[in-house]
Amino acid sequence: MSDWSAGYVSDVDYTYGYYKELCPLSLEIAMLHAGLASPNIETACELGFGQGLSTNIHAAASNIDWYGTDFNPAQAAFARDLASASGAPNNLYDESFLEFCSRDDLPDFDFIGLHGIWSWISDDNRKIIVDFVRRKLRVGGVLYVSYNTLPGWASFAPMRHLLTQHAEIIGSEGSGIVSRIDGALDFADKFLATKPLYAVANPNIDERIKKVSEQNRHYLAHEYFNKDWDPMHFATMAQWLEPSKVDFACSAHVLDHFDAVNMSDEQTNFLNEIPDLMLRQSTRDFIINQQFRRDIWVKGLRRMSSLEKQEKFLTKKFLLVVPRDSITLKVTGSQGEASMNESIYNPVLDALADHQAITVGDLLKKVSSKEINLPKLVESLMILTSTGQVLPVQNPQLAAKLKPRTDRLNDYLINKARSGGDISYLASPVTGSGTSLTRFDQLFVGSVKAGKSNPEEMAKIVWNVLNAQGQKIVKEGAHLAQDAENIAELKSQAEEFVAKRLPILKAALVV
Repeated sequence: MSDWSAGYVSDVDYTYGYYKELCPLSLEIAMLHAGLASPNIETACELGFGQGLSTNIHAAASNIDWYGTDFNPAQAAFARDLASASGAPNNLYDESFLEFCSRDDLPDFDFIGLHGIWSWISDDNRKIIVDFVRRKLRVGGVLYVSYNTLPGWASFAPMRHLLTQHAEIIGSEGSGIVSRIDGALDFADKFLATKPLYAVANPNIDERIKKVSEQNRHYLAHEYFNKDWDPMHFATMAQWLEPSKVDFACSAHVLDHFDAVNMSDEQTNFLNEIPDLMLRQSTRDFIINQQFRRDIWVKGLRRMSSLEKQEKFLTKKFLLVVPRDSITLKVTGSQGEASMNESIYNPVLDALADHQAITVGDLLKKVSSKEINLPKLVESLMILTSTGQVLPVQNPQLAAKLKPRTDRLNDYLINKARSGGDISYLASPVTGSGTSLTRFDQLFVGSVKAGKSNPEEMAKIVWNVLNAQGQKIVKEGAHLAQDAENIAELKSQAEEFVAKRLPILKAALVV
């Protein structure tokens, strides 16, 4: 472990994740649904940006001036490469929180975001961040913080402690963190096979370890094997943030706003009888056994009137970003899987099926004959937004202005896809966010941008990329041995891409 890492895993890179909760447009919609005013975001900051994919997608796909830091120089270097590729302002540093938050050349921010950082840093770093928010978040500004939560982690916390203890004591430092993780997980399997009373008292531990063992080792290193790992209650989080003068607004995960898919009627009624907001949130975490919160806090919370909320929603535009025929009317909340009302969702989805951005007001006109009023329409759009099937969009003039920047970033990411599939996103100037694409879909986008939109041509281009590296397609668990088999499989995927994905990507200005 490097001295500069302060106990945080630094000998393996973090994964190349994208986090839509950091997208300002998504935050605005979540706050609007909660009836809260949001600021016009002109300056934003992400603390602990990892590989910088979210920061760079949001910088390229918005007119917001983004800043950020990540203490790992390799990750900061990659993030800067992304910024250089897009041409977005490069305000990204490899400084510790102490160094970055002490800088005297930073602006005040309308938005500060921390995804997956708070639970994995020391109390000293938390104090630095709270003071930074107090000083640098503008009045009316938004703070987004995600963190591991109690009581959801209470039963697994002792097991995590045992895993890290094994990795530190038995694992060999020279063998690397991945090898030590494998050793710790093997130890856990043998330990649980002895049926300790801890496992008897916590019968879900076996399944939890099984799921952990199936995950990416680089992710596990950063998730479980840091020196600091501190899930906390919502009330404790509120105490930490009190000096920064922010108030809890709502969850950035819109599905959390809907009690029907997360709690029983009895639980909902019980919760609604609690007059205090903070106690209500704490109690809700116990009801659903919350493991991970994605919270929005605001410095100077302002509530909108029902009329203001309604009028603002009517002007918002949304876009269907998945094929219409791929949608199953199901949604999964804390209560498990729930069915969507077909008489509401089918007309809404049919009206969005042309993959053209449309205002809520115009969409309401299209579905009003189906006895769908504004509250029902808004609820359906929010549920579909929470599943990532429908996304809010920004001003079309702004999107057109930003497209050259997102094109340059996407070209860089498509070129990276030639050698591997670590990064599964491209940037959309329409939604201001990341668009999830497989490695092959990214390469198909590259072919279309090069003027090759015939599936057979696209398949051959992609096969040439794979074949030059000695790579084969895996289908149903087996490598396809013959060139013709690989090309045929790629052609089949390209045909589906052209028929279903390409129209959406064109609407989102990714192609």
